[in-house]
Amino acid sequence: MSQLASMLSPPELTGTEAMNRTRQRSPFVWQLRTRMLALGGRTLVMAIVNVTPDSFSGDGLLDDLPGALAVASTKLAVAAAVGAVDSGADIVDLGAESTRPNATPLSSLEEQSRLMPVLEGLLQARPDAIVSVDTYHAATARVAARAGAQIINDVSGLTWDSDMAQVAAQTGCGLVLMHTRGRPDEWQSQPRLEHDEVVPEVFRRLCEGLATAEAAGITTSRIVLDPGFGFGKRGAENFTLLAGLGRLNELGRPLLIGLSRKSFLAEAVRRVEPEVQAQPNSRKTATIAGNVAAILTGAHILRVHDVQAAREAAAVADAVLAASSE
Repeated sequence: MSQLASMLSPPELTGTEAMNRTRQRSPFVWQLRTRMLALGGRTLVMAIVNVTPDSFSGDGLLDDLPGALAVASTKLAVAAAVGAVDSGADIVDLGAESTRPNATPLSSLEEQSRLMPVLEGLLQARPDAIVSVDTYHAATARVAARAGAQIINDVSGLTWDSDMAQVAAQTGCGLVLMHTRGRPDEWQSQPRLEHDEVVPEVFRRLCEGLATAEAAGITTSRIVLDPGFGFGKRGAENFTLLAGLGRLNELGRPLLIGLSRKSFLAEAVRRVEPEVQAQPNSRKTATIAGNVAAILTGAHILRVHDVQAAREAAAVADAVLAASSE
């Protein structure tokens, strides 16, 4: 605990040291429920499969429909998940509850009714797939782990369900510990962060999350950190976070970055492409640019909608990292 507390005020890097830091990526072995993943040699790709009717990015693969139509919708989601695996995704992240601003919360039972048929269908078709479940509900995480999920991706960083830390420890799943500030219904109204507050806020809260996980008995080898782009950060705050991403390497854990189709990317390119603001699925080029920047500042895993585009971008950024270390 004292070691974690000491991280809250690390020494500032000089300009040269900071530049060198952006050209380094530490190797890790991520311990999952029954598997291990080597991180750092190349950037891994986590494919997003939204089993929802109301995803912010317009890619939801489930309609709240009765009977045969619901079955067809589930089959479509399973096919998308299988397709992601076959396209080269290292991890498939299944989410059944939207966390876009002002989204309607679900109970854990509602979430499971959407999620579990897709999880089971994917593992039946591709038994070796590494599946992550995007949930902050401890009950859902427990059921999903029993069904074969390897990773719990908790966008709340163990803060929205008091049982989640214990469940993560008991299941032995890998844990994505995300920083979020407030809840979705608060994001549009909460005070903005000043430029010099953004990175320290994320650093401090992630440090607290690591302490919570440690107290619950979750070994650090099971934890990957996600700074939570868009989760309680508005507009340029996200670029401040991206520019300062190297500071989070001080926490000593791998970084997962989710920039895909986020609205702040559209804001940056709106001057040259006005339509990108209103069409999330048109933000592909902006996403690629953000992903390359993230890799060059230490990202180990990219969470994305477009698997092949991310793999190609990562191949180039990884080559830059390799060349800079020679």
